[in-house]
Amino acid sequence: MRKIKIIYILVLVMLLPLQAADRITNVGTTSASFVEVGVGSRAISMGGAYVGVADDVSSLYWNPGGLGRISSGEFIFERIDWLASISFNYFGAVVPLGHYGTLGAFVKSMSMPLMKVRTLNYPDGTGEKFGASSYSFGLSYGRMLTDRFSIGANLKYIREEIWHEQASTFAVDLGIWYQTPLDNLHFGACISNYGPEMRLEGSDLLIYHDPSESKLGNNERIMGELRTEEWPLPLNVQVGLAYDVFDTRLFRLTTAVDAFHPINNSEGVNAGGELAFNENIFLRAGYKSIAQVDSEEGLTAGMGIRYKLFGQSVIKFDYAYTDFGRLNFTNRYTLRLNF
Repeated sequence: MRKIKIIYILVLVMLLPLQAADRITNVGTTSASFVEVGVGSRAISMGGAYVGVADDVSSLYWNPGGLGRISSGEFIFERIDWLASISFNYFGAVVPLGHYGTLGAFVKSMSMPLMKVRTLNYPDGTGEKFGASSYSFGLSYGRMLTDRFSIGANLKYIREEIWHEQASTFAVDLGIWYQTPLDNLHFGACISNYGPEMRLEGSDLLIYHDPSESKLGNNERIMGELRTEEWPLPLNVQVGLAYDVFDTRLFRLTTAVDAFHPINNSEGVNAGGELAFNENIFLRAGYKSIAQVDSEEGLTAGMGIRYKLFGQSVIKFDYAYTDFGRLNFTNRYTLRLNF
């Protein structure tokens, strides 16, 4: 009973920021929004409440502080049809180095189908087509400092392109994971996308300018460039608790709750859980962005299967459903392999 009371108090403390009176949001004021798309059907189907769990390769995204806990090599591959026919791809891998910690690497990309270039004079198209894409790749490192405390970090390169314009920058993610003195209660925290602002540059912004229109005979085609605004990355701070309600030889039930504070929206909470049968079949459900002012995300659900191939190799297949309200829903499939 004492453990339950402590957990209840911790959850209430995490929910306190949601009671703030100022609910003004900054939606649409950051660059590189694609980095906010979560990774891994397991984490997504648990409502994105994963900072305190962070025990597999998807920790590369959710909380690099959990990488030091991983005891075997693992990679993840994910390809989904995102909203509005956008394509999303992710590949990540981690390799434990024993007492030296765990190394990881990842590549994340998002792209849209080509579209016609339209102008006022050519509303049906000029004959040209343009596209837009975003991608990031990086390296990760995590290490257990004690038998209960782990830290980790990502260093990543972020780039966005639209037709002949592009913007790029570097960013870091920092995370910690802690096994509390209470049995089966884990704590995690992560700050994501900390880095310089981004600004679009490219040949689309080049113009010709006449610096002195009132004078005859001057050069009317001085090359100039339109300067776009700089926009910050979607910085986010997220803390979470994960608790194994029971963990027996045949069954395990893990519940989790995360509180997060992004700079481009109001605070919110993710919550979810996972029921495991003999650590081979998994049922999951959750709810994303609870109490967040400007969000279409909501109910999540999914399942997973674990199958031993040969030797120590294990393949895992995960599925997640996410409700996006007026934007309909998405299905995602994730493949993970331990080696």
